[in-house]
Amino acid sequence: MPNPDTSLQDTAAPDGVCYGCGGSNPHGLHIKSYWHEDGEHVVAEYVPEAKYCGWPDLVYGGLIAMLVDCHSNWTAMAYHYRQENREVASLPRINCVTGNLGIKFIKPTPMGIALTLRAKVEGDVGRKTRVICEVFAGDVLTAVGDSVFVRVDTGQLADAAHGR
Repeated sequence: MPNPDTSLQDTAAPDGVCYGCGGSNPHGLHIKSYWHEDGEHVVAEYVPEAKYCGWPDLVYGGLIAMLVDCHSNWTAMAYHYRQENREVASLPRINCVTGNLGIKFIKPTPMGIALTLRAKVEGDVGRKTRVICEVFAGDVLTAVGDSVFVRVDTGQLADAAHGR
């Protein structure tokens, strides 16, 4: 059984190269997502570096979108593993890509405060999974993602993208 203190990313994709959540990307953000003890939500914490400033003393909205995108995608993939009664590290690996990324910015997100992302699946139909992801700066809700992720075969996806 996987260690609950090990992130979903490190468990299922230790070789991941995604800029947002890939542990093998030396320049990436290395987002780490974990099942919450309630068994329904997936949570992550991230402290933005000063280089991710948008307006003075505020987090750049594009960084918030990236955090929501990566964390929500891992929420969708973890959900699919659970639906199939499989361990996250089991093969074949489950992969999803973003079908639709929706972000509602509710309040400015201040720099210098740990951001907490809290996501859960709101529904699934076939290969598509809807995920709601809340972003908190401390106790203040600053953004909400409402996105759809599509389960894919990444080999076929890469071939299609390159016209092969």
